[in-house]
Amino acid sequence: MNKSTDPILTVFTPAYNRAHTLPRTFESLKKQTCKDFLWLIVDDGSTDQTRSLAENWMQQDNGFEIRYIFKENGGMHTAHNTAYENITTELNVCIDSDDCMADNAVQLILEKWTSVRHLGYAGIIGLDADLQSGKIIGTGFPEGLTETTLCGYYQNGGSGDKKLIYRTDIIKSVPPYPIFPGEKYVALAYKYRLIDQNYQLAVLPEVLCKVEYQADGSSSTMIRQYLKNPRGFAFWRKICMQYPQSKKRLLIDCIHYVSSSILSKNRHFLKESPKKWLTVLALPFGWLLTIYIRVKGKTQGI
Repeated sequence: MNKSTDPILTVFTPAYNRAHTLPRTFESLKKQTCKDFLWLIVDDGSTDQTRSLAENWMQQDNGFEIRYIFKENGGMHTAHNTAYENITTELNVCIDSDDCMADNAVQLILEKWTSVRHLGYAGIIGLDADLQSGKIIGTGFPEGLTETTLCGYYQNGGSGDKKLIYRTDIIKSVPPYPIFPGEKYVALAYKYRLIDQNYQLAVLPEVLCKVEYQADGSSSTMIRQYLKNPRGFAFWRKICMQYPQSKKRLLIDCIHYVSSSILSKNRHFLKESPKKWLTVLALPFGWLLTIYIRVKGKTQGI
């Protein structure tokens, strides 16, 4: 596949003090069998060598364009906001600063998109694999599955992170991730959940990204996240309650909504709940969860 004048795909990478891992992301992009993409690095207020690395790479002839944007530290979701504000290509995909794209990932994405572009999909869903073992994260796709929503995939027994490639116009049509002063976390799935209500994703049963979960990553520090970002979590739980995955999941989200609202000292959470009666029923469980989070937080020195 030849490189075009105007790339179809933007690979964007939010980075916060990951100068020690970002080079392997860069190396994986240099190995792409198709260079018809742009790499956008969104530096979320790093204090390490991220800027100098990016500036050095931008001066090299890599076969693809690199753009670098620095912003004040605000958390992953704000870096995604900045990325979407600056992306102009038809498609975009996030590759984290500690991950590697499979050598043929860009080629697979563009070939797939060429074959399904006319069908009205929001984008493509592919597979992630463990960087060290090469094993697929969670489960693969059922044989013969050609389209799905992200929620639909998980509701039908799917598990594990998946690589999501979205049409830029559609991801931009959803309001930006909200920013809560003093907090630095809002679930990225907020946009994906809303897109799921109107669009399907084309299934690409290929490994597109090799991932490594860092010890300081958000997925490994959930108790701290609950305590430090209660308004962001309450916002996400309200979205989940509006568009529930299942009755069981709805109850769990309602309990978490109560807990996050208590932690954020929001006295109006019952009035603001999209499921008021269920929220009333969830009150005692929400209080218990709050106690657990606070006790667990103290044992972790938070």
